[in-house]
Amino acid sequence: MRGIFITVASLVFLFFAFIIGVAVGIAIFGDEGFIPGDKVAVLRIDDVILDSQIYLESLSKIKKDNSIKALVLSINSPGGAVGPSQEIYSEALLLRKTKPVIASLGSVAASGGYYIACGAQKILSNPGTITGSIGVVAQFVSFKQLLKWAKVDVEVIKSGRFKDVGSPFRQMTEADKEYMQNIIDNVHSQFKEAVSVSRDIKPKEIDKISDGRIFTGQQALELKLVDQLGTINDAIRLAGSLGGIKEEPNIVYFPKKRSTFFDLLLSKFDYPGLTGYSLNDQFGLFYLLNIAH
Repeated sequence: MRGIFITVASLVFLFFAFIIGVAVGIAIFGDEGFIPGDKVAVLRIDDVILDSQIYLESLSKIKKDNSIKALVLSINSPGGAVGPSQEIYSEALLLRKTKPVIASLGSVAASGGYYIACGAQKILSNPGTITGSIGVVAQFVSFKQLLKWAKVDVEVIKSGRFKDVGSPFRQMTEADKEYMQNIIDNVHSQFKEAVSVSRDIKPKEIDKISDGRIFTGQQALELKLVDQLGTINDAIRLAGSLGGIKEEPNIVYFPKKRSTFFDLLLSKFDYPGLTGYSLNDQFGLFYLLNIAH
């Protein structure tokens, strides 16, 4: 009798251990990790792009997962910092060598958002999507008049002529502006070259539309900035087809969402990578659609 009790107890223990293990796995990795068969990954790139790490980690996982046959870049972003946008674009290009990559443009996929889309072999857009904005912006604030009003002097000791370019404590000189304009022009040329090569558009044609202006998806199609009009579902079906999936593809989303428990835990830490950034605190060059708040 005692042996039967131990056996039953052991089975009950193993059953609950299995249930708890599954629950923990779902909490950490999401229930999408249990989807069987061939899959299409959807990498959601939303909001202003100031850090590429979470996207690069997702792309690495997608590349290593043999059950993922293709990727859709679902972009709903006005752009962001130059470096992160270029990093995601470069990794998308690398992934294209082993798996089909399709870009789907949402309500806004402009500037750095469009730059990333150029890493895909095909770009789909909605007719009313706001895209384009091929350009670079850098904004500087001067406190000179405020300091004068407050009768506050600021002394700066620097190692070189341009070391404090963009400082809010003084106005920019003409030499400063010329120096920064050269930097911006160089980064702008990198953007134009990426579009020209990826979209197979002559540089002279790119020059005509790379003054920062925006386009609708319909206009972008006419300018060859996108390949066709279509929804995210159209992009998923196309990716699945190019990936060799004959039936309706299973979908796995990235970046992975954490459970409420982990959200609560992370919210206790004041870390910019987890809690978000303020553009007002950022210095740098941006592939960013400049929308007034």
